[in-house]
Amino acid sequence: MKAQFQLTKWQHFLALGFGSGLAPKAPGTFGTLVALPLVWLLSLAGTGWFVTFLVAGTLLGIYVCGKAAADVGEHDHGAIVWDEIIGFTLTMLLVPVSVTSLLLGFALFRFFDIVKPWPIRWFDQRVHGGFGIMLDDLLAALPALAILQSLVHLGWLV
Repeated sequence: MKAQFQLTKWQHFLALGFGSGLAPKAPGTFGTLVALPLVWLLSLAGTGWFVTFLVAGTLLGIYVCGKAAADVGEHDHGAIVWDEIIGFTLTMLLVPVSVTSLLLGFALFRFFDIVKPWPIRWFDQRVHGGFGIMLDDLLAALPALAILQSLVHLGWLV
């Protein structure tokens, strides 16, 4: 019998996106929704805080996602959504935050995270543990970020 998540453990609470990963349908989408106000607040705090959170959140995520997955005996359990929170944060790096950019960034990140085009799927299938859980979402953020940055540089997204 597999262990269950325990929200009283801080590692599980964080890995499950403050409980958002327990949504019965589309937990990754609900985890990404948690990131929306967080990204908005970080954008108000400035680039230094944004980058600091992104780096610290990634390193912390490697630990908490790996710990939560090991505790329940399932690699990258769907309820583990801290990786989506950090992935969406990377998607929005240096993007002017507005309702439009948040919604477009959300849609682009979820698309690449769900579809997992090459090489994202390759890494997702071969890299395990907390690092692997975090890696595929960070990789999914990169094309989403590139598209958003292109739109910003073209003047189509401000």
